[in-house]
Amino acid sequence: MKKIFLILLSLCSIAALHAQEVVTDSIAKDSTDVESLELVPMQVADSVVADSIVPADTIIAPIPPFYLSWNDSALSDIEMRSLEWSLRWLDTTDCVSLHDTVILPDSVYKARLQALPCVIELPYNERVRAFILRYVRNKPKQVARLMRMSEYYFPIFEEALARYNLPYELRCVPIIESALNPMARSHAGAAGLWQFMPATGKLFGLEINSLVDERMDVLKATDAACRFLSSMYSVYQDWNLVIAAYNCGSGNVNKAIRRAGGKRDFWSIYPYLPLETRNYVPIFIAANYAMNYGQEHGICKAPIADKSMITDTIRTTQRLHLQQVSENLYISMDELRRLNPQYSRDILPGGTPYALCLPSDKVGLFIDQQDSIIAYKADSLINNRRAEIDMAKVTSINGAYRANGVTYYKIKRGDTLGGIAKRFHCTVKQLKQWNGLKSDNIREGQKLKICK
Repeated sequence: MKKIFLILLSLCSIAALHAQEVVTDSIAKDSTDVESLELVPMQVADSVVADSIVPADTIIAPIPPFYLSWNDSALSDIEMRSLEWSLRWLDTTDCVSLHDTVILPDSVYKARLQALPCVIELPYNERVRAFILRYVRNKPKQVARLMRMSEYYFPIFEEALARYNLPYELRCVPIIESALNPMARSHAGAAGLWQFMPATGKLFGLEINSLVDERMDVLKATDAACRFLSSMYSVYQDWNLVIAAYNCGSGNVNKAIRRAGGKRDFWSIYPYLPLETRNYVPIFIAANYAMNYGQEHGICKAPIADKSMITDTIRTTQRLHLQQVSENLYISMDELRRLNPQYSRDILPGGTPYALCLPSDKVGLFIDQQDSIIAYKADSLINNRRAEIDMAKVTSINGAYRANGVTYYKIKRGDTLGGIAKRFHCTVKQLKQWNGLKSDNIREGQKLKICK
């Protein structure tokens, strides 16, 4: 089935030019001193699978005695870094905004959050306030980019969320996970908009191998994320706990619940969660605020530099290299890679239907030229000696050897074409054709091919 999507070309360019590794930080040492805490790379979504299979009563080391005080009115350096990673790759140079840096009364932020038509609780407190200000006051141009990119990605997310009867507020999870960068990769191995780890992705049906990584496929990864979130809600029946578990794994959430005396509320188990997860839910609330009220803070949507591009998808069961498409349909490889980020080595494996996303005006050309496109440079680009190969072996006739269906013979002193032809049961004419010979003259040491 063909699906037509309106892709903002400028957004594609951002993803290609600024796709960088997205790395989150977590606290690795127990300490009461903020400055002495060591930041190490932390897996975002992979712990979901690893931890979810750990029994709730598993004994682990106690959590650090340090946790953030609600009395802090500003973010610490650690908290700033916890938020920075999700905005790092975005270009901040283009948007011209009449940005208002006035800090509003708490009552305004609270009232605005309460006014959102949401299912998930989005409460207000000083920690949420600190992250809201980090978005709308300190990073307005990144928010401007996210607001523009959300015009493309949010309808995709919302369609999937509606299909699984999930709250639309969850569309902000990829803002925290990847800053809406479909090609984001972390040092820990998480990838795509939803930052699935390989084990998590495979568990929810995503194909991940040397050629295909469907964590980068916006539609399939979003569907998998919805199924995962739905399964977690069936366990916790509380969306803030689900969001926390998405970050640190259900095992850590279960342990926090036990340490909190069985309380099943995020803010009650807050002190017992990993530090990054304590920040994760407030950042989620702040992201929802920024996406809904950015314009009220004088933040405009980042401008579109180029015309929008309509794309279409076509499915093929043929093994195909993007370079074959590029050179026949005159589409740049960069553009094809932006449209098909799931093919990590530019190859559609074939055998089963795989989707190829193209500019809509090129789809008809692809259909008309499909056979010639697939045959174009096939041996060098996609065949790669995938057919049966004969191992080289020495024959019993004067040291000749055979490889890949061809016999090779090294001419010795006294050999003639007639004698060699008789020896290998072929004609002189065939020998000359196989070896491009224009005369009967041969020399010692010359190698002949016998193609039979």
